[in-house]
Amino acid sequence: MLVESVATFLGISILFYAVFAGADFGAGILELMLGREHRKDQRHVIDGAMGPVWEANHVWLILAVVILFNGFPRAYAQISTTFHIPLPIMLIGIILRGCAFTFRHYDAVRDRSQLYYLNVFRVASLITPFMLGVIAAGLATPARASVTFYDAYVARWCTPFAAALGLFTCTLFAFLAAVYLIGEPQEESSRAVFRTRARALNAVAVAVGALVFPCAAWSGVPLFSQFIEHPLALAGMALATLVQLPLWWSVATERWQMARVLAAAQVSFVLAGWFRLQFPVLLVGGPGAGDITVYNTAAAAPVLRVLLFALVGGCLLIFPALYFLLRVFKREAHAQPPSA
Repeated sequence: MLVESVATFLGISILFYAVFAGADFGAGILELMLGREHRKDQRHVIDGAMGPVWEANHVWLILAVVILFNGFPRAYAQISTTFHIPLPIMLIGIILRGCAFTFRHYDAVRDRSQLYYLNVFRVASLITPFMLGVIAAGLATPARASVTFYDAYVARWCTPFAAALGLFTCTLFAFLAAVYLIGEPQEESSRAVFRTRARALNAVAVAVGALVFPCAAWSGVPLFSQFIEHPLALAGMALATLVQLPLWWSVATERWQMARVLAAAQVSFVLAGWFRLQFPVLLVGGPGAGDITVYNTAAAAPVLRVLLFALVGGCLLIFPALYFLLRVFKREAHAQPPSA
């Protein structure tokens, strides 16, 4: 029970990172899709929505790393070694994106350098979620016999399955951002743009999500049969599909808060189904090697017990503070008029 409790916190931290930080990454991806008309107003909306909270969202990624490092140290060592190429790419994307957003948002000098900040922010917003999907696919892909460097450290994540899941992650995050942003602007023209983007990205996410399954089979991962064998994982995907109708209705009838909740719920159902599909495996093994699971890599019981107490106590501090942060800064953001 102790191992499962710590693993649950690990899953929740990843889920929250996807729901909150995923929308921030998606906002950067949306900037690649903005048309010339009302572009400045839409960028102002994105900056106003992200400005107060974008850095706080990374607490969930840090929490996931801390849980993995302390609660499942052997899994942490194996995963960080196996994915020592895509992980730094993902982290570099996070750093470049944060620096570019800071300079473009707070730099007092408005010159040609703003163009570089814009491009770095947009490209990094695309690279990081793509690598997240690539790593997730690599965790579920069986390893090859470690004969060469490529077999040991590249083959897992350099597959059609990884590319499809990376693209699906980018699309899902962009859709999440579009839904979150619909209710932010006061102008109907800007809301209409985000509403159109949300509908289009939702359709693309469904199509790319369906593409993940044949790509997984092509890459040697029987994803479809695994879902059939795990009713709870299948139920998660079914619930994510059923949310489509009320989500589209809430967007069409301009019920923004409901749309945001339903979009977050849809992403949560997708991730919950994936977590159930993978549990208790953290990294699929290869020929002659067993899977890396939460059970065979867990730390000693006293370490897990202290970690669990710290996680519970931390949640009692983090959640009220996060709620207060969102409430205060969002209220101030809505009170400020758009910049000229």
